Amino acid sequence: MNDAPLADSPAVRRLADWDAARLSELADEHGTPLYVTDLDRVAENCARLRAAFPDADLRYAVKANTARAVLEAVGEAGLGAECASAGEVRRALDAGFDGADVDYTAVNPPARDLDAVVEWWKEGADLTITVGAADALDRLRERGYDGRVCVRVNPGVGAGHHEKVRTGGAAKFGVPADRVGEVVASARTAFDVVGVHAHAGSGIHGEADLAAHREFLARVAELAAAVDDLEYVNVGGGIGVPYRDDEEPLDLDAVAAAVREELDGLDAALALEPGRYVVADAAVLLTRVNAVKGASDELVAGVDAGMTDLLRPAMYDAYHEIRSLEPDSLDREEAPVTVAGPICESGDVFCEGRPLPVPERGDLLALGNAGAYGHEMASTYNSRPRPADVTPSGDVLRERESLADLTRLER
Repeated sequence: MNDAPLADSPAVRRLADWDAARLSELADEHGTPLYVTDLDRVAENCARLRAAFPDADLRYAVKANTARAVLEAVGEAGLGAECASAGEVRRALDAGFDGADVDYTAVNPPARDLDAVVEWWKEGADLTITVGAADALDRLRERGYDGRVCVRVNPGVGAGHHEKVRTGGAAKFGVPADRVGEVVASARTAFDVVGVHAHAGSGIHGEADLAAHREFLARVAELAAAVDDLEYVNVGGGIGVPYRDDEEPLDLDAVAAAVREELDGLDAALALEPGRYVVADAAVLLTRVNAVKGASDELVAGVDAGMTDLLRPAMYDAYHEIRSLEPDSLDREEAPVTVAGPICESGDVFCEGRPLPVPERGDLLALGNAGAYGHEMASTYNSRPRPADVTPSGDVLRERESLADLTRLER
């Protein structure tokens, strides 16, 4: 997959680009709800990022999708791994990432996470630990760590698709701008300080987001220049994708040019942590219609997937394109349809009043751009087992949980 061709690879994969007949076969074979993940598309997205940022240190934000096969595809494509927890570090190492290609970017890390990561470092995983607070340095000293450290800074500027994911200006994240010099100086007495890190937010897409991102980059460049003597400057990820079928894909080359322009003059390499861009359009979620009720001007299609399978609409009011995979769907009349899940919550809906072909019980629907924070944020709320995840060829990436799995750890 390292040499994924880009000539025939569109900048974004729309829901209509998926083979409806093949998706229907997979749903019949594996049941629903069902994630379908295309590893070739993951490799293509990695190659596209590498073409836009040929000299950057690219590290995949593992939290977007931790499936073992996805991590292996990303590693084969030449990206490193950025991990937000000890569990993600372990997954990355187990998937074959070299320790030197792993960043542990913790936010308020629990003691057990620090214990585990430092232990793996002592065992030979020469990873980098990113710290976002002065006391994190003390906690690392106490554990005998004296390796590579990157200092996360708070530039006071955020961007992204929802207020809950705009991290650049939130006090929770990073060392305040006026304390960066002090914290870096302290770190250099005990650690190998290799970089500074900042992250504007997630899902950056559109002119307003890009303008805020430019302001963010300028501020990070200013903070990095004041510190000096760095191996790299990590400007995080957040590169967005168009979730609506009428939105244009992000001009990745223009974004790359803007990043280089704002960081021009820094004597340090560029590092980025793309996550969503790598996997969002590489997967869809399939679901069956269980029931249809209401009048023709206000229909509700009850489906077997819910917020436990795809949380983003309930949590972020996120839009996901929905397509009927029934062969006669194009011949049906359209009506305003609310697609609702089986969870006992009014927020358990994927859309409200959206024009869709009039649904019938048993119809198969597909939700697009489900590869980022889809299966990853799935839960067992309402004692619902999490869905299976398969490739277009039918290989199982993650088995469907059973009811027995839900109680396996109970005593």
